Amino acid sequence: MHNLYKQPFFIALLCIYSLNLSATQNPSYNLQQAIDYSISNNPNLQIMQEKIIQAETQLGIALSSFYPQIKTSLSYEHSDNPSRAFGMIISQRRLNFSPSTDFNNPGGTDNYRPEISARYSLFRGGQDYFQTKVAQLGIEVATLQKTALRNQLVRSVSSTFYAYLASLEADKVAIRSINAVENELKQSQIRYEAGSTLRSDVLSLKVQLAEAQDKKIQTANAIEMTKASLKQLLGITAQQPFEIDSSNHWQLPTIEHSFEQLLSLASQQRPETKAANKSVEMAQQQLNVALGAYLPKADAYVTYGSDSKNLEFSSNRDNVTAGVMVEMDIFSGFRDKQKVKKARHQLAIAEHSAKATQLNIENAVKSAHLKVLEALARVKVTTTSVTAAEEALRLVNEQRKAGTVTVTRYIEAEVARDKSHARNIAARFDALRAEAELSQAVGN
Repeated sequence: MHNLYKQPFFIALLCIYSLNLSATQNPSYNLQQAIDYSISNNPNLQIMQEKIIQAETQLGIALSSFYPQIKTSLSYEHSDNPSRAFGMIISQRRLNFSPSTDFNNPGGTDNYRPEISARYSLFRGGQDYFQTKVAQLGIEVATLQKTALRNQLVRSVSSTFYAYLASLEADKVAIRSINAVENELKQSQIRYEAGSTLRSDVLSLKVQLAEAQDKKIQTANAIEMTKASLKQLLGITAQQPFEIDSSNHWQLPTIEHSFEQLLSLASQQRPETKAANKSVEMAQQQLNVALGAYLPKADAYVTYGSDSKNLEFSSNRDNVTAGVMVEMDIFSGFRDKQKVKKARHQLAIAEHSAKATQLNIENAVKSAHLKVLEALARVKVTTTSVTAAEEALRLVNEQRKAGTVTVTRYIEAEVARDKSHARNIAARFDALRAEAELSQAVGN
């Protein structure tokens, strides 16, 4: 067995197993993988799936009204009431007109009745049909709501992913700033010891170093905070290992459609709009259900049973009853009227909600469109600013080495460079986040 493990085949298997184990212990996700994982594992999305299944079962309940309702029963009675007792004797087909029969004192009589009955609804004012339509629309609404939640989840994962990348970039800038200030501080301390610079310059650099280190603490915390938020969106617990693949090259978005075109796409594609319209249809069908209570109802029924003084069954004592019953509510204590009133208000609420949804979508598209345009414009400005700030810092460094500028000027140039980088990072990733927001706003 020991030699078996030295065979190339088993060595390869062990290598594959080790790689898979490592990947399992430290999974790394790029943006698309994070989105796919969140769609499969986010608990809120799973809740919506359960609601769809719940709506499907509600449809099954509504459809059950179109099937006959069959019941079986077994009853037992004991009575010495003359009319009731002789009714039992007649049903048991053992009435005896002998002289000893005393109709006024039949004595205690037992009756067992096993029975099977069936009832079929012929008409219920259209309520069964409209309840079925409500249930069908409920499935469609739940499905559209899940789609809307999925789109929102994709946008949230994308935005948080970009926020994490922005935090990484900001952290790199903070580290570079610390290194640069530390290097300048060492040079200034050497000059101070040699008597060629002032102690105030050294202290100013120490203050600048503390500020850079404080910024590094903030960026490191931002990395962990965005990572924790992303794990929550993906449905991963705090204890589970999780890494983000930040090796992708991110391209800035481009605007290919006008606001009017984007708004038209949103009207056609947003699941929230479709869900709101379906909700209006549901409310209309629920109003029809309420109005159906004013119409007559008709049921057909049939029963088959046997009456006996014990549980012995005999076909000589069985009986069948069949018929049709029509009924109509004359007065229900204003219950039906109030149900109709409630349904009308529910319809009005659904119509107002649909209007509010449309306005919210229009505002979301406009806001996201403006954010993309703003971010792209900021990228251009901040890119130019970064180039100028880098060149300014290079020139100040040369002048600093030559002793022609003070440390204050160096700190100003360093701060300006860091701020320009921070603005550029924020603008680039704001553009990506705005693109994700716009994508959700138009229903992609």
